Amino acid sequence: MTPLILISAFVTSYMCYVQGQSTCNGQCVVIKQCPALNEIASKPPPLSQKDLETLRKAYCGYQGNIPKVCCPPKPAVDDNACIDADGQFGKCVGVYSCPHMVKLLTETPIAPENYNYIQNSRCEGKDNYNVCCGPGRLATPSIPTDCAPTIAPPDRNSECCGREGSQGNRIFGGNATYVDQYPWLTLIEYRGRSDDRIKLLCGASLISSKYALTAAHCLVGPVQSIGTPINVRLGEYDKSNDGPDCVLTEGQGKDCTNGVTIIPIEKSIPHPMYDHRSSAKRHDIGLLRLKDFAPYDDFIRPICLPSSDITANPPDKLRLLTAGWGATDERHSDSAIKLHVALPYVTLQQCQNLYSMERGSLQLSQGQMCAGGEKGKDSCKGDSGGPLMYENRSERSLSGYFEIVGVVSFGPRICGQEKIPGVYTKVSEYLSWIRSNIKP
Repeated sequence: MTPLILISAFVTSYMCYVQGQSTCNGQCVVIKQCPALNEIASKPPPLSQKDLETLRKAYCGYQGNIPKVCCPPKPAVDDNACIDADGQFGKCVGVYSCPHMVKLLTETPIAPENYNYIQNSRCEGKDNYNVCCGPGRLATPSIPTDCAPTIAPPDRNSECCGREGSQGNRIFGGNATYVDQYPWLTLIEYRGRSDDRIKLLCGASLISSKYALTAAHCLVGPVQSIGTPINVRLGEYDKSNDGPDCVLTEGQGKDCTNGVTIIPIEKSIPHPMYDHRSSAKRHDIGLLRLKDFAPYDDFIRPICLPSSDITANPPDKLRLLTAGWGATDERHSDSAIKLHVALPYVTLQQCQNLYSMERGSLQLSQGQMCAGGEKGKDSCKGDSGGPLMYENRSERSLSGYFEIVGVVSFGPRICGQEKIPGVYTKVSEYLSWIRSNIKP
């Protein structure tokens, strides 16, 4: 709607709605400062009668020649809201303030599954040990017949996370993926500060239909001088192609995506303890809350959150996966198509020793983990903020499922340098923070 038409709509409003009206339950502000009403006014004309009525009733005066509206207050967000281990919403309280948790703790001995449930329900609160107290543990978690979009990350047993359409043999070492492989991979679109153009500077991982996990350095710090994160891009395979992406399959058939889905970012949530000035990049993790629900299909699905700390008892010769397009900064991009690579796990102590030689006084923490160190193989093949993945085959399912165990943080000065692994934020260390920041 043009400013002239918008002003005309306000001028014809009821005379009782005047500047400084006492009936305004929100704030009388310039319309551009009220996202809810500005979104209505920005729709292409003609507006519906309902939209015109909404704008007309919101009128409360002018600032110069710019209309002002009574902007409704934002709904209150419960800071104590969280999700428990079953993906149910609850409140973050001290463990002894949650009756069904207390009941589990009084059992002798505590069953391992109950202990894991309590551990996986931890959240960040005011007590020494806080849990997300939901409606109570599900004796037999319900397995959905279809994977409907949800705000909370899906339970791994539901088969609604960490699954992909590809079942063929994979080739590692920075090679192209299948078109429907790693459907949780996400690109963050930034609005350039200097030229207003869209830039792809970081990656993320879809963990539910409403949230994506990324690195804090993709949200705050030097990246802010380049651009502002505004959208996520889902279902991407070939960045150089605007429409659906197709690849040949066995038997000379074609497998085609549905094209990309772009969803605006409602809120960026970097970890509050992340310090972009520190070379150690501790707490380099963040969440993106999406404005709309991501639709699930063969090319858009969430990855599972980790069921445990893989570094506590790693399997022999553990190899982890990273994937993406190599969008590491504004000027460099390794590939137009999605790539992946397998990397050897490196213990934190080994990693610390190697970085002590590489960067002197750099001190790694328990919230970090390392992988890589093979020549020519590194998370340069993935994206900054993208996932480090573990394919968990310990369950009954033959195909297994993927967990996001790390978030790409930083690496050696020369990418793919031999004997110098990449450093990742360890996701299991931040599960309580993630649960505390996913809101209804």
